Amino acid sequence: MAEIILTTLNAKYAHAAFGLRYLMANLGDLQARAKILEFDINQRPLDVAEAILAEQPRLVGIGVYIWNVAPATQLVADLKRIRPDLVVVLGGPEVSYETAEQEIVRLADYVITGEGDLAFAELCRQLPAQKIIPAPLPAFDKLALPYHLYTDDDIAHRVLYVEASRGCPFECEFCLSSLDIPVRNAPLDRFLDAMQALLDRGARQFKFVDRTFNLNLHTSRAILQFFLDRYQPGLFVHFEMIPDRLPEPLREIIRQFPAGALQFEVGIQTFNEDVAALISRRQDNAKAEENLRWLREQTGVHIHADLVVGLPGETLESFAAGFDRLVALRPHEIQVGILKRLRGTPIIRHDAEWQMVYSPHPPYEILQTKLIAFATMQKLRRFARYWDLVVNSGRFPQATSLHSFNAFWDFSEWLYRQVGRTHGIAAQRLADLLAEYLKQPVELHGVGERHRQARFISSRDVASVGSPANR
Repeated sequence: MAEIILTTLNAKYAHAAFGLRYLMANLGDLQARAKILEFDINQRPLDVAEAILAEQPRLVGIGVYIWNVAPATQLVADLKRIRPDLVVVLGGPEVSYETAEQEIVRLADYVITGEGDLAFAELCRQLPAQKIIPAPLPAFDKLALPYHLYTDDDIAHRVLYVEASRGCPFECEFCLSSLDIPVRNAPLDRFLDAMQALLDRGARQFKFVDRTFNLNLHTSRAILQFFLDRYQPGLFVHFEMIPDRLPEPLREIIRQFPAGALQFEVGIQTFNEDVAALISRRQDNAKAEENLRWLREQTGVHIHADLVVGLPGETLESFAAGFDRLVALRPHEIQVGILKRLRGTPIIRHDAEWQMVYSPHPPYEILQTKLIAFATMQKLRRFARYWDLVVNSGRFPQATSLHSFNAFWDFSEWLYRQVGRTHGIAAQRLADLLAEYLKQPVELHGVGERHRQARFISSRDVASVGSPANR
């Protein structure tokens, strides 16, 4: 039995809830009366409620994110119907902004907005009078680090999230990190001691959640050197990197890692400089390209690069050009992400001018813009999904002839005509279809080369830009 339950619905079992462990680590003397219970979004909310209530808690803290807000809303409703006296406290990015309009907020007793590491403990000790509690930004050196709370089972079977910093100095308008200023660093000695303890327990895979790992040269060098000095086969460390910042002192260490030990997530997002200016994104594209080439040619780093579909001012043609520009740099994976209208982000200031229409349901993806009609956006969604299945998966090396926007667009259209869906395609079925497609003459794959530009913006798409649905 536990008086305080910390819980959330993870996207997958393998994703350990980092935020819950920070809350637990900072409960102080209340830790003995608290317990972490983790679930995932594939479990029924009523079954989750049963497991929580079996602990007979006084208070339940729930982490709410874009991927779990719908089932979490049902969970809160069930908990309050069964135990009206139960104190339900919400936290997390999904409830930290635009709280007034959310059903889950109405159902709960309290909401902590922002970083609740210390504020949650204060609430547990003394219930406040107000419902919405803005958490003061905690200083990193005042926080207890949570890494000892990873269990042996976590180390063996789950992703271990770690962070050496919080915040981001940039102001990209589609990203929640643009609201998280200033950048704060964890005390380096304490952090590295915690990483050593995890290594000593057998941990070999570390995923850094820092938004800009290579921002602070001293810190990033020290961490990379730490892992290099302790390298053993099986070590894998993931970092999210600023694409245009890779000075020689970092390169010197990076090139020493064996192939496959490091993965860099590199957010290019757009190569269109006019679009980047619209969304306040500062990026030296030429430097980013130089860094990606160096990583690909001179190191064994696995490169995961991101592009975003649907940004204001982006056309299908300009996205296609950016995609091919990225393909030429040969990252191991290209993640084609659909723009999301995250709560609190200033991207909404473009809604009127660029006729941005988003889904009202999580994950709030863009449906159409002034320049990309709904039908075309759907094709881009399929393109992104099929690219992930065929190219990013690495299972189909024979598909190299499709590694351009035009070629893969034609394949994506053909594949959808064959299967009529983007999920639930058996691997063997996909392999058979790919082989069938590659055997066909090029002219049968789709429209001819001389018609490609016309295909990008069809007469139907042009007409729909001015339709009432886009106004």
